[in-house]
Amino acid sequence: VLPSPDGPAPSVSITEIRQYLRAQDIPFHDGYSCLHTPSLFVGDRGDQPLSANAPFTLFIDKTTGSFLCTATLAEGTWQDFQANVEMRLHGVSPIPPASSEEMEEEMRQAREDARCIWERALPLWELLDEKETKETKALFGISQVTNATLKRFGVRYLRTAQSLVFPWFSPQDATLKGLKLVRVEKNGGTVTYVEETIPRFDSYRNLFGLPLIGRRDTELVLTGWELDALALHQAAGVASVALPRGTSCLPPTLLPYLEQFKRITLWLGEDLRSWEAAKLFARKLSLKRCSLVRPGNLQPRPLEALNQGLNVTKILRSALLASHKSIVSFRQLREEVFGELVNTEQVSGIKWARFPELNKLLKGHRRGELTIFTGPTGSGKTTFISEYALDLCMQGVCTLWGSFEINNVRLAKIMLTQFAGRRLEDQLELYDEWADRFEELPLYFMTFHGQQNIKTVIDTMQHAVYMYDITHVVVDNLQFMMGHEHVSVDR
Repeated sequence: VLPSPDGPAPSVSITEIRQYLRAQDIPFHDGYSCLHTPSLFVGDRGDQPLSANAPFTLFIDKTTGSFLCTATLAEGTWQDFQANVEMRLHGVSPIPPASSEEMEEEMRQAREDARCIWERALPLWELLDEKETKETKALFGISQVTNATLKRFGVRYLRTAQSLVFPWFSPQDATLKGLKLVRVEKNGGTVTYVEETIPRFDSYRNLFGLPLIGRRDTELVLTGWELDALALHQAAGVASVALPRGTSCLPPTLLPYLEQFKRITLWLGEDLRSWEAAKLFARKLSLKRCSLVRPGNLQPRPLEALNQGLNVTKILRSALLASHKSIVSFRQLREEVFGELVNTEQVSGIKWARFPELNKLLKGHRRGELTIFTGPTGSGKTTFISEYALDLCMQGVCTLWGSFEINNVRLAKIMLTQFAGRRLEDQLELYDEWADRFEELPLYFMTFHGQQNIKTVIDTMQHAVYMYDITHVVVDNLQFMMGHEHVSVDR
């Protein structure tokens, strides 16, 4: 089971946060998605008030109240922040909220694993001979990317795994904190890129390319893929970074690192899912500073644009402002309508791979739609819906499960069995291998069971949507969630 919020996070409004900071004489200024204050964890300790001249390295998320100090990497919830302010008032040095020893050990191990792989990997231009370098570059579609660009971003190649290696360096002290490995799988005419991260998926919080950005840079291009960041820098000389999980999620812990930019252009990919993700992320980053590159024939993803010899600077200049007015004319919608006509297949939603008949009925999974499955007890609703949701989850649809009828352990067991396509109880030696693969899915579970207060459930869903960019929520089932006394006319 991936990390689930242990009950909903106590909500705090931006007004309450501002009032608290003023009451405690903590200087702050308003950023795009965070409030900036001097850090409690740096410099003078004790009961001295925080100085407005100190660098503002502590960022408080305006939506959740959680904080991150970019100077010390201390992070925690709004309650942790308040506790540290109280400690400071009593002359006690604040201590960053610690993660469990188990997590610390896991991260230490991950860093060690990353270091070993990094040392075995070679810079691409130092392979056996020029022929091998050319073949490797061609395999990944980066023949146009120069050695100077690869060197600048520190990209290496791991021969044993036939993978490109992208490093994640700490913004503080440039130590190696993790890696992403990307390899190519060819199946007939289709090429797929398989990614693996160390540390694993949910604790991999990297903005690839961030250490190369200067303090004075005010414009940034945000991409969904490391190779796109390389192409953008080479073709247009712009500051560019790649999101760790592509278009599936923009983790809120990364927002503080993006606060310095007055203008952010999102160029995430070349399909409609990238376009939907760009609109979603722009809301998190504050619409007024974001522009979006619309996917289209003459505006493919950055690497493709470089390979086709298109004018990347011109494409960036044509990016649309994310904040549009409440009333628009058809002229402004014209391009969007054309995009929908060109991509009718994608517009109709993400197709199920396992249920072709269902695609005929529902066209695919589309945001903003509610689907209700009914049937008598024991007819297989949960079994079917777990397979139906798993199908989408394996295609990168971030999914949140609210299982009010059966507990999460049993549900996860059903889903893992469906995922592996075999009876794991008869082959226990394969359990870890399948569990590791299952853990990589963007799948989250709510921890409720039985009847619940509706407001609490909705708050948890909203929290999950903000934190993990959830686009598919499953409630199983309505009757258990509402309790029997609610089964009246207005349910």
